[in-house]
Amino acid sequence: MKKILSLLMLASIISFFISCTKTDEFLDKKPLGDYSEIDVWSDPNLVETFVNSMYRNALGFPFTIERLSDYSDESHFGPDWGVLNFNKGLITVDGLEGWSTDWGNGDPTAHTLHFRWDPLYGNVRRANIFFSKINAVPGDKAVIDNLKGQAYFLRAWTYFYLTNLYGGVPIITKVYGLNDEFKVARNSYDECIKFIIGQVDSAAMHLPDAYATNGRITKGAALALKARILLYAASDLHNSAKNSVVTSGFSKPDLLGYTSGDASARWTAAKNAAKAVIDLGKYSLYKATPAATDSVANNFVELFTSKGTNEDILLQFFSPKTDESWSGYNPALYCGPNGYHNWGNNNPLGDLVDDYEMKDGSKFDWNNPTQKANPYAKRDARFYATVLYEGVQWRKRPDDALKIDPYSKIQVGRVYDSSGKMIKAGLDTREGPIEDWNGGRTGYYLRKYVDPSVDPQYVKQDVPYKHIRYGEILMNYAEACIELGLDAEARTYINMIRKRAGQPDLAASLTGEALRQAYRHERRIEFAYEDQRFWDIRRWVIGEQAYKQMSKHDVRYVTTQSSVDSYRKADGSTHGAPIFSKQDLGGELRAWNKKLYFFPIMRTEMNKNELLVQNPGY
Repeated sequence: MKKILSLLMLASIISFFISCTKTDEFLDKKPLGDYSEIDVWSDPNLVETFVNSMYRNALGFPFTIERLSDYSDESHFGPDWGVLNFNKGLITVDGLEGWSTDWGNGDPTAHTLHFRWDPLYGNVRRANIFFSKINAVPGDKAVIDNLKGQAYFLRAWTYFYLTNLYGGVPIITKVYGLNDEFKVARNSYDECIKFIIGQVDSAAMHLPDAYATNGRITKGAALALKARILLYAASDLHNSAKNSVVTSGFSKPDLLGYTSGDASARWTAAKNAAKAVIDLGKYSLYKATPAATDSVANNFVELFTSKGTNEDILLQFFSPKTDESWSGYNPALYCGPNGYHNWGNNNPLGDLVDDYEMKDGSKFDWNNPTQKANPYAKRDARFYATVLYEGVQWRKRPDDALKIDPYSKIQVGRVYDSSGKMIKAGLDTREGPIEDWNGGRTGYYLRKYVDPSVDPQYVKQDVPYKHIRYGEILMNYAEACIELGLDAEARTYINMIRKRAGQPDLAASLTGEALRQAYRHERRIEFAYEDQRFWDIRRWVIGEQAYKQMSKHDVRYVTTQSSVDSYRKADGSTHGAPIFSKQDLGGELRAWNKKLYFFPIMRTEMNKNELLVQNPGY
């Protein structure tokens, strides 16, 4: 028996070693469906693919089913999904409401996915891995340097949004292992901005002026990002003389802004950074001087549906196959009217529409009888390029809707009988006969960035998103000039923007605070739906002005008939003259709390790292 046991034990040991050998051989094999780490960092082409992943993680999906505009005073998000609660300030260390949920699920929507602590630091880690490996990668020095430049830019971009959301954050440049100490304190805001600017400067040193194709980060993009970073850093939110509403009572104000130094010097740095981009001579406004025969509105449509112009500094391209899921990049489907079988989200608020000037530069006024009778006549050309409104001609309707509306004109109004009873609703309302659940609530739909040449039910448009364009550089320069008291210089650059829009110049008598407000108004209009307003509200510390009761526009027609067969008569005319009015938008009473200028660091992060200091109010 002992001999048998000894033989069995020997067989077992031999079997074990054979098994281990086979296991080692198996583990040593390269994965069939993926690249090993060794492969990646020995091939510049694979390193480029790694950098490409950083682009997506940094830039995200800028025009998905939700927009940053829904979280500011630009648009209303029809499905809600917690967006209304976010806009009421109901965010805590345990959740960001609509920012962090998708159709009631626990994951954020594609547009806000990357604007949070975890994914932002995930992209920082990717950048850190890149820099820990890149110097050992073989290949042409120019190629390697170019990849370095892109990675420097993307790490700067990522940290820029971390500071926008949280203020000073931990600056991490090393790759942590499982046995490392992960507890790191937050750096001051000043330290973070210096680090980010250093990254951008390094990017500019390594990047080319241009590529054979658009979409890659250039030297101009790095310099433009630097101008944006310094503009934000100089703004009121980070100026100790102007941000007491945020920092009062907070023990670590250096985490939220500057506590020393010269504010004028910071504005000068912002001004010089913008001027550096201007002085490149590489970029210009698209159709800066409209011809007398031009449709200025159409010039803007061309700008925002083009594949690239002389104004574009940083584009993000999407193909019709980009992200096959319903939550990817498809502006025309997400924003188009429900009467076209589109989803009708991100509807322009009446408050924004009212801010578009009249063609002569005067303010629109509901108390003006002529303007109230036809609020869409003789307005700033950018209004027509940005907003779809009652009665405007749009692309041909789908076959089923075309039978109801052969004229393909937007229908956001309702027909009433003389007693006040609604008897017919427009195709593009929530009472219409086509996808009423997708109808907008504000009386408007979004036109900007939407390509009318495709039917988004079946085809995704491939219009690139403009992350940075030259118009912003001119406006950034003008803002810095205003803050430095260089009013005449500021007006010159603001008027470049207004001239392109077909609007009259600002008066030479406009100075000081009045000029500042005119500039802020101009920026609101020029960059509507370009992911600027959300950040501008915060850096200007105007949350209480922007988060309030929002409005919609109501359109009605009154007839003596008790019923009508169609929204418009057979000849295309309406049932009486339209009656326009401004009304409160139900459910859109927004609220502001001073804590909302910064996001909370989530409780899960605070629990993992006791060295972190929470932002005030949370």
